[in-house]
Parts: sequence; C-alpha cells; structure tokens
Amino acid sequence: MKSKRLRAFDRARLSELTGLIGVDEAGRGALAGPVVAAAVAAHREFYDTDWCKRNASRINDSKLLKPEEREYLYGKFRWLENRKLLYVGVGWGELGEIEELNILGATQVAMKRALESVFASAKIEPHEPDPLFVDADFNGEIDGDYLSSWRIFVDGKPMKQLGYPHQAFVQGDSRSLCIAMASIIAKVTRDRTMMALDCQYPKYDFAASKGYATPSHRNAIVEEGPSPVHRSLFLKKILEAKAEDLQSEFGF
Repeated sequence: MKSKRLRAFDRARLSELTGLIGVDEAGRGALAGPVVAAAVAAHREFYDTDWCKRNASRINDSKLLKPEEREYLYGKFRWLENRKLLYVGVGWGELGEIEELNILGATQVAMKRALESVFASAKIEPHEPDPLFVDADFNGEIDGDYLSSWRIFVDGKPMKQLGYPHQAFVQGDSRSLCIAMASIIAKVTRDRTMMALDCQYPKYDFAASKGYATPSHRNAIVEEGPSPVHRSLFLKKILEAKAEDLQSEFGF
C-alpha cells in the first residue's frame, strides 16, 4: 500500500538525526479565506512506536482522504501531541497578507509561523532565520545544534523566503509521513475556519466549497458580489466575465 511507504520514506532519511519536521499548507488555491500552514515534528523514536507501526497505513495526503478520515486522524495527532509523541504548530496567512504579499508570500509567512510554533512547543532552538536565505534541495551539514539534528521537509518546491534550510519534495504529502501529517492538520484547521465563516456569510456556501471555485461558489460571487473574506486578486476573471455578460445583455 502506498501510504505504508510514507513511513519508510521518512525512516530512510533519519540517519543521525533527532527527528523530522513536515510542513504543508491548505487553501493556497482558494478564492476566499486564509491560507493555513501546519508543521509536525516527530522524533526518530516516534516512527518505531506501536501506534505509528499500526496506523501509518491510514495516513496520506489529506486530499486523498475522506473528511471523516481526516477528522479522525486530526484527533489522534492531537492525542499524540498531548503525550509528547508529536509536536504540532499552525500558522495563518491572513487575507490582508495575501493581498499585500500575494499568495506565495502569505504561504511562506504561514509556514514560518507554523515552524516557529512547533519550535516553541518542542523546545527546539534554531538559529535566527536569515531573511535572505535562498534554499536549494538541502542535503549537507549545517552548523548549529538544531539544524544538525533536525531536518525540515516541505511539500512542493523550495520556499526561498522561508528563512530556515529545508528539503522540498514535489507531492511530498503523498511521499513523506511527516508532511502528510502536516497536510491533515492544515486541511482540517482550515476547513473548520471556513465552516465558521459560512455562518457569517451563508450565501457563499463556504461549508461545502471551503472557499474554492465550485460552480455554486462562483455563481454566488457573480450574483452577490464578493464578501469581505474574498481574495480580490483571485476574482478578477470571474468579475470580468460578469461585466462582459452585462455588456452583451444590455449593450453598455
């Protein structure tokens, strides 16, 4: 089973390391709401616990899991966190940051916040982040107690402004166990945020769409206009299409 290989992927990269930190985001391609990142730190011993051996096959890229599976695993990760077997950090890129920094910049801000949260909970003391750090696929030794004993895995391509050396893996959430765990935390956290926003803005059906461009969500934007939690830069094509339709219908 593919998901069993996620544990093997991480264990193969744990030689002489204290542990791994997986980082992923949710909501990067949505039309509304924040982008949410999560970081999950796992000591090397975690991978040999009975819990991990029994349950690793259930963990995968959050997009490949049913909502009830994600919720179940989210609860288990928090249970493991309470027992100091995992450490979890969450960070948000808010709407204003998405507008100001673009979605990539806001995603990097959210990931950095998630990492710094997990550093604090796991009592990891990294060097101060370097704002000019430009990352590549990191494989070498780095000075300092933190970076020589922990490795950060990020889903996707390297984040040049993340500030902390890391390895990036395309489709990492379906390759690495710690990234997959982070993807589940980020997805469940953001989904719950969008369900709360649905109570404030019920016309957009955020509970179902989670802010993504579903047909009903797009139609609501056209009919009602954007809400205060929509990303204006993401709505340009939808609103332009509406304007063209009006011009065609009424001749102005």
